[in-house]
Amino acid sequence: MTNTNSSTAPCFINYFVLAFFGTLFFATITLGYLQILPIKVSLHSLLIIGFIYLVYLFFIRHNANYVICRMRKEYINLQKSLQKHIKKNSLTILDETKSTINISDFFSNYYKTFRNDNYASIAPSLFPMLGILGTFTAIAISMPDFSSSNTAELDSDISILLSGIGTAFYASIYGIYLSIIWSFFEKRGLSKLDSDLHELHLVYESYIWSESELKRHEHMQHEMRDQKMIEALKDTFNLEFIKTLNEKHLENFQTIINETNENFTTITNHLKMVSTELKDTITQIHTSQSAITASQKIEQNIKEFTQTTAILNNTLQKFDATLEESLNMTFHKIDQEVGEIVMKLANFAHSTSEQNKLLQRTITEYHNTLSQKIENR
Repeated sequence: MTNTNSSTAPCFINYFVLAFFGTLFFATITLGYLQILPIKVSLHSLLIIGFIYLVYLFFIRHNANYVICRMRKEYINLQKSLQKHIKKNSLTILDETKSTINISDFFSNYYKTFRNDNYASIAPSLFPMLGILGTFTAIAISMPDFSSSNTAELDSDISILLSGIGTAFYASIYGIYLSIIWSFFEKRGLSKLDSDLHELHLVYESYIWSESELKRHEHMQHEMRDQKMIEALKDTFNLEFIKTLNEKHLENFQTIINETNENFTTITNHLKMVSTELKDTITQIHTSQSAITASQKIEQNIKEFTQTTAILNNTLQKFDATLEESLNMTFHKIDQEVGEIVMKLANFAHSTSEQNKLLQRTITEYHNTLSQKIENR
């Protein structure tokens, strides 16, 4: 901050200037009461105006013209606090670090530590209301009872009433007068405040992200997010991926078919062997002289045939189970892949919808803010 804003004059001068105008009017009324000036003022009117004057002196320390002087005395602390908040709210975007702090909000909060805005806001209307209240109070005090029985006394009571009304209006005049003085110096102080705030913006604008820069970065983030979503969809619906999946399923199915053919070939060979041995056994029965040996051969061949049949049954069951398991795994994997694709599409649609809503809301808020700034200027 430059030193041109630092005030070297003591702040009691600002207080004295504001108090001077109120004191000038009150001194005139006092001189009128003392009959030094040709102004007729009653005691109760003087007391009412004095009360309004004391209220005015109390409110002076909340006037913007006096507060801005106190703030300029503390500009070193203001800059230290502002620089601390700038570092605390720093944000790095694309290898560039700036702060996201709002100087106007910071300056407004700092300004509130020097005065009570509630007192300052009611002061312009409080003084005229006190003046009107004082006027009616003075009239009520000076009101005669009108109990006179003759015309002369009645005329005297009316004269007293009119005289009291005349002096009572001084309170209303004083209240309006203080309101005008207050409003003038209030606006003068606020103009100085706006000038200091503008200078702060000029000094620190290179260290703070502007609203347009943050909006532009936000749109860039949306574009990058959309690009990543598009790349993910491309990977999801990649034809090479689907082709590889189909080839893997066909390879598994071909393996099952080959194993099945091998099992059927083995069974056929076993049946051929059993049939040949059975024929040999029958021939041996006819040609052999030993019935016992032939009977044993037949029994052995029957056992081998039974074993071969059991092997065939087991092989068929294994084939059925293997084929069913493979088909179930294949269809389950296909269902799973399709389900993932549907979920990704749903998430993409939801994300796109939310981003569109956020973009519309952001644009609307930006337009409203821009319109308010234009109206304020």
